[in-house]
Amino acid sequence: MSMRVAVVGGTGSFGKALAVRLAAAGVEVVIGSRDAERARGIAAELGVEGAANAGAVRGADLVVLATKADAAVETARELREAIGTTPVLSVAAELSFGPDGVKPTAKGTSVAQRIQDELDAPVAAGLHSLAASNLAGGDAPDEDALVCGDDPRAKELALELAGRITSGRAVDAGPLASARALEGMTAVIVNVNKRYKAHAGLRITGLR
Repeated sequence: MSMRVAVVGGTGSFGKALAVRLAAAGVEVVIGSRDAERARGIAAELGVEGAANAGAVRGADLVVLATKADAAVETARELREAIGTTPVLSVAAELSFGPDGVKPTAKGTSVAQRIQDELDAPVAAGLHSLAASNLAGGDAPDEDALVCGDDPRAKELALELAGRITSGRAVDAGPLASARALEGMTAVIVNVNKRYKAHAGLRITGLR
């Protein structure tokens, strides 16, 4: 399947790693930023396209919101008109850092659900267990990627993307309500990696 993906927040560490991995998999990629010149400059280094956020999302088959979690909902609100009904993939997770470790947000709704509330487009959520450092490596990460969502088309595109960036499986994790658990899993992975000085991901066993 040919696919054009807009990575909003594509100048950040995760966005850049995702863009490079997608491009290597044959996906047409445009990275977006609030600063168009910055987007074009970094895009040239990565070998992809770059544009201001609104320009990046127009004409895309899938929009990945890869901004930092504290900017994700506001960015979605700003881009509502430009995104229109184009499916969106939310990869953000709100975390709090303290002396006793990393904790997931105490808010009652997921970032993905709050993004959905701002858009006319269907939202899927996923890739929360994938680290930028693993995506940026030479080989595709040897791990699975979990995706959830309520809209079949948005989920299908998100699973297609996930399957192209790992050597593991793209796993359907159910409805968008599961995003709260997937976002919380980011805290678990970060704590494990800090404790064991590793770059671990997830594998779901028992699937055929």
